[in-house]
Amino acid sequence: MKAEGIQALAWLLIALPLAGAAVLLLGGRRTDRWGHLLGCAMSLASFGVGVAMFAQMLGYTPGEERRRTVQLWELFQAGSLKVDVDLLVDPLSISFVLLITGVGSLIHIYSVGYMAHDPDRRRFFAYLNLFVAAMLLLVLGGNYVVTFIGWEGVGLASYLLIGFWQHKPTAATAAKKAFVVNRVGDFGFLAAIMLMFATFGSVGFEQILGTGAEHVGGASQLSSGTATAIGLLLLVGACGKSAQLPLQSWLLDAMEGPTPVSALIHAATMVTAGVYLIVRSGPIFEMSPTAQLVVTIVGAATLLAGAIIGCGKDDIKKALAGSTMSQIGYMTLAAGLGPVGYAFAIAHLIAHGFFKAGLFLGAGSVMHGMNDDVNMRHYGALRGLMKITWATFGLGYLAIIGFPGLSGWFTKDGIIEAAFSKEGTSGIILGSCALVGAGITAFYMSRVMFMTFYGTKRWEEGVHPHESPKVMTVPLMILAVGSVFGGGFLILGGFSDFLAPVVGEPKEHHGFNPVTPAGIATFVLMLVGVGLAWRQYGARAVPREAPKGSFVTVAARRDLYGDALNESLLMRPGQWLTRLAVWFEGRGVDGLVNGLAAGVGGTSGRIRRVQTGFVRSYALSMFFGAALVVAALLVVNV
Repeated sequence: MKAEGIQALAWLLIALPLAGAAVLLLGGRRTDRWGHLLGCAMSLASFGVGVAMFAQMLGYTPGEERRRTVQLWELFQAGSLKVDVDLLVDPLSISFVLLITGVGSLIHIYSVGYMAHDPDRRRFFAYLNLFVAAMLLLVLGGNYVVTFIGWEGVGLASYLLIGFWQHKPTAATAAKKAFVVNRVGDFGFLAAIMLMFATFGSVGFEQILGTGAEHVGGASQLSSGTATAIGLLLLVGACGKSAQLPLQSWLLDAMEGPTPVSALIHAATMVTAGVYLIVRSGPIFEMSPTAQLVVTIVGAATLLAGAIIGCGKDDIKKALAGSTMSQIGYMTLAAGLGPVGYAFAIAHLIAHGFFKAGLFLGAGSVMHGMNDDVNMRHYGALRGLMKITWATFGLGYLAIIGFPGLSGWFTKDGIIEAAFSKEGTSGIILGSCALVGAGITAFYMSRVMFMTFYGTKRWEEGVHPHESPKVMTVPLMILAVGSVFGGGFLILGGFSDFLAPVVGEPKEHHGFNPVTPAGIATFVLMLVGVGLAWRQYGARAVPREAPKGSFVTVAARRDLYGDALNESLLMRPGQWLTRLAVWFEGRGVDGLVNGLAAGVGGTSGRIRRVQTGFVRSYALSMFFGAALVVAALLVVNV
């Protein structure tokens, strides 16, 4: 159905931050004095448009009435492939729009204070605006090609933001690593688009996925093999953007960027793109139980791996990055469960956007007061000196561990319950992995909380911890409110019914019910995790230097040897192949060419000696030549 009213202006959502980025990048130093204000204004204006569109959507009848398409222009036509630039406004895309622009605007405002003394603050806000615009194009795209354009734009903007402090070799390397690893995932997404066009003759959501809860589109006619191939290729793309195994190695290194970048990329936007892609493409995955099973396995393995990594990090931002990897694993697991898990996946994604953004920005507030020191072993007893940061960070901490009544309690427990509801042994295994992950989450997040805000002070002389300015603490307060109420508002407020026209109705409804064996076990494991962390890091003095630790701790500190595995399987074989190619090119190709050249040069040099310049020599050679000709004629005649 064609968009009308404010929804017909959906292009403004993208155009506003994109215009802000263009002005700040092309305006140069003359925009330094007010560039940060323009960046914030563009993001807030986009949020305002999103809220107005959401309000208009609520006025429509649930179902097809809430699915509106904004047709802009024809992108290209090649043979039978015709691709238009269409924007799709439906319950799924508007949920992401509000998250991206809402949390993104708070991060913009926080950055005004955090980047106040950076000489390139104007450029930083330009990149933030560019990132928001690209992410909005990704979730609003009305077909896979437009979504892919936004997908690539997000990759470019993340490269620029992660490597913003490019004078640091570690930041430049991290940006390059994120770019390269994401290109691997992008190849899978691109191959999936090609296969979809070859199968359906189209790349449009309506033609492939259908419309309405029934999803009567081309995907409903797919064979199991083709659906599996497309689903697995889409999963490769999702793994790259959402840092899921085995394409997770870039995520922790990305902490080299400024802290607001960590909040923007690892909370509300980039890492959620893979989950969006899987949920949006749900009708394809539902035609292939194999692809769905692989998605759930990847999610379960990643949520455990990320949680274990988070336990071994002393860098506060990297500990939170491991947490992000783990929480996205929960979302991926839920997305792989099909209609029973879609609503929980998106609800946890939105709740995660609030509490993880609050945690990252809280970590930035701590760093701001600790002279940019990221080592938690140098903190301690900060709750009395940074009360607002402590309170808001604490609420985010309680939300992520699933404390009763807060966001994570509603969303994450719902995912665990949905995992156990899957039939067969796989349900028991997946549910158990999610359950164990909840216990580990409580441990490593309690470790972060206790090492940072409790115990005795461990900072060096000359460091004077202090609270951040209001421009940084006010966004923390707003995010803390979302951390407390966001999950309950979504789960109890009928969010699954709101999304049903897009993701379909589950055969069996699994509403939130904490008084179940899984819910009780989750609560008990949460208490155990908190208790163990208090015993280790709250009741005891934390040494300033990290002890050697067990082999599990060492593995966690080394990211479970993910980089070592990539180096062994990809980097070193690539280096050997490069050296072999250089040797073959030098000794083979160049050797042949140089050998021929040397042979021709040497032969010509020797023949040149015959040209003496003496007439008697030429006459003698003519005499011998004539004698040879006569001798040859005589031999032939005989």
